[in-house]
This record gives sequence, C-alpha cells and structure tokens, in this order.
Amino acid sequence: MDKKLNWLKQFSETCGVSGFETQMKELLQKRLQGKAKVSYDKLGSVVFTDAGKGKDLPKIMLASHMDEIGFMVKHITKEGFLKFTCLGGWWEQVMLSQRVTVHGSKGDLVGVIGSKPPHILTPEERTKVVAKRDMYIDIGAADEAMARELGVFEGCPVTPYAEFAVMGDGKTLLGKAWDNRIGCAVMADVMENINAGKHPNTVYGVATVQEEVGLRGAQTSVNLLSPDIAFVIDTCVAGGTPGVSDDVAPAKLGKGIAITIFDAGMIPNTALRDFAKEVAKELELPTQISISEGGATDGGRIHLHDAGVLTLTFSIPTRYIHSHQSIIHMDDYEGAVKLITAMIEKLDKKKYQQLLKG
Repeated sequence: MDKKLNWLKQFSETCGVSGFETQMKELLQKRLQGKAKVSYDKLGSVVFTDAGKGKDLPKIMLASHMDEIGFMVKHITKEGFLKFTCLGGWWEQVMLSQRVTVHGSKGDLVGVIGSKPPHILTPEERTKVVAKRDMYIDIGAADEAMARELGVFEGCPVTPYAEFAVMGDGKTLLGKAWDNRIGCAVMADVMENINAGKHPNTVYGVATVQEEVGLRGAQTSVNLLSPDIAFVIDTCVAGGTPGVSDDVAPAKLGKGIAITIFDAGMIPNTALRDFAKEVAKELELPTQISISEGGATDGGRIHLHDAGVLTLTFSIPTRYIHSHQSIIHMDDYEGAVKLITAMIEKLDKKKYQQLLKG
C-alpha cells in the first residue's frame, strides 16, 4: 500500500465519535508534525497554523470536522445488554446486525447491534422498521455485573466497525467515517502543500469536534480565530445510484470535487464560489455542484461569526454516508487538494478586497 493510501486507511479506521475525538486529533498531529504550529480551542478542536510572508494578511480557515457518527452507552440491562443513544444522525435500516467497538475503561470490546430476530416477529412487526429504542448492543456478557467487570459504563463511547478496502477499479475506496475523515485528509494535504510559506495569507487548518451533534467545534474555533475567509471541507451524498435522481444528489463519484450552492445552514458566498470555478477552469480540474436541503456543515456556524466570514463549502461525493460503510473516489479527493491549494496561493489582500465587494 502506498503512502497516501496508508494515511487514508488510518484516517478511516481511527475511532473518534462526537465528543471522543482524541485518537483522530493525535493522528492529525502525527501527520502534520513539523509542518505547522499547533494550538487548540477549549472544546477540543485542533488548529494547524501556517503564516505566509507579509503583514495584515488575509486569514483563511480550512475547516474539516474529525468526529464520526456513533453511539454512547446509556444503560446496562440486568442481562448484560447495552442500551444506547445515537451520536449523530442514524437511520434505523442501516444499523441492525452491524459490528461495533465498545470503548470500555479496560480496553475495547467487540459488540453487535441486535434486536428481536424475524422468526419471532408478528406479521405486523415484520412490516415496521425497528426503532432505535428497541435495539441494543450485545458484547457477549452473561449479565450486568460481567459487563461492568469488562469495563463498560454509562457514557461509554461506541464506534462503528469497518475495515478500509480498495475496490475493483483501484480508485474507489470503501471504509467507515469518510464523513468527514476524507475532509481531514484534504485539509492535511493542503497544509503540507503550502508549508513553504510562500502564499500571501495566514492559513488555519482546523479539525473541528462535535460537528455531527450540532456544529459545536465550528463555533468555538471560529471564535478563536476570527478568519476573513473559510473553506469548509466535508462530504455530500453521491448520486448516480439506483433510485437517486440528479435533482436530489447531482454529484457523482469520480467526477470531481463538488462546490456547494446551497445547504440547510448556509448559502455560500457567491464571489468565493465563482472564484473557485475560475481557478478550477484554469487548472482544468472537473467540478460538480452539491445541494443539501436537509443537512448542513460547519459553515452554518462559521459564516455568521462576528460581522460575517466569506465561506464556501467543498464536498467529496460519498455513497452511503451515515452508515457503517461508505465509498469515495481518489480523483475527487486529489482534485479537492489541488483546487484549494491553488486558491490559497492566488488569494491575497487585493483579491480579498475584491471578494468583499461581491
């Protein structure tokens, strides 16, 4: 496995549900060691700073959330099963019989999400979706006492389990947590690209926490940095699959980075959007559009900071997000790195003032 794929494998397989992102934070620090100055906000987001040459430089924030959706143990039954609450948005039909990792106080435990088997369901029950409240996690404990002895406790984080894999065409990648570990990978690559300090900006590469439970790290980190411009790097629903129409999910795997034109939390800055399209055209990089009427990104908090921040969201098209397994394409990832790097190199005080005027 080459170096880039090895990093992507680590990013995908690292455990870090909302509120428990420490392992991912440590991996990013390892990835960017010696490449940028490191600081933190008080909620847990990590900031990698690279200052360009000059004074009063535009401040650019690259925001990518490092948390993944998962679960938290809320109750241990007398029989030793774990009842849980969801961290982030889960759809019941992708949850049952899936393997999870329970992060107990004495080490990780293998678990599986269970419910009543179909053999004992009534005809009426078989036609209904099993509610989250009726599910549980089975760790193979004989009773509550054994579960506690194994290190399980109320508040224990639980992570979906999935192994990284390169699929048939050599460029399609299967794994967990691409939402938004692939955004973290893009951010890290961009910070490495600009490390020579030749760009005319101060750039903050920010891995935010708790996006999946309310864009919380975006709020605290933007308060810390007060940037002029923000590029949010996240994922979007990939179309091109059976039953998904182009008007709902226009972006497709392998067709280029998606520039978001609308989501439920933000209408992007149109001047910044057009600038991105211009740079992509110069570089002959394919781009797509993304629209999300039912979801939002860290940009929803960032663009409203203080008097406002010029904000644009770039999305990596991703199949089956918010499930145990999702799929991305290497071309979209690499295109995102090239485009964002080039935009940072072309941005300066003069261009920023032009963008402000819209």
